[in-house]
Amino acid sequence: MAIIDVKVEIQAHPDEVWKIISDLDSEPKFWKGTKEVKNISKNGNLIHRQVIIAFRDQKCLQVVQLYPKEKIEIKFIKGVIDGTKTIHLIPNENDTTTTTTTTTIMHTNWNIKLTGMMAMFTGMIKKHIKNGTEQAMNSIKAEIER
Repeated sequence: MAIIDVKVEIQAHPDEVWKIISDLDSEPKFWKGTKEVKNISKNGNLIHRQVIIAFRDQKCLQVVQLYPKEKIEIKFIKGVIDGTKTIHLIPNENDTTTTTTTTTIMHTNWNIKLTGMMAMFTGMIKKHIKNGTEQAMNSIKAEIER
């Protein structure tokens, strides 16, 4: 398994960050490894969808669970990737004299492997996914802070 952890601090309240990251249809705007998203079904905060990833235009099926203003858990259930990607929002209390949150830590954790004959390349793609995650999170940060 490849385990990847990336964190970024965003100068915004968690509610503002949530507005951007929970708009799952705009994921390809920030996550360049996701080329296309097609929602199959939605039941409350549980979404089944198909994504086309940049890696050889492979189709993957995912189950996405939204935990409003806390985290998004994405499970890859079919395709070249097996495992999870989780995005956590952690309020960062800067000023202990007030209860207002001015910054948010966005933490993305991948726990994945490639499937089938591609499994042997899991270690090789780890750096690529980490770089893509850093780029995506910095793009989200820039969008929110502008």
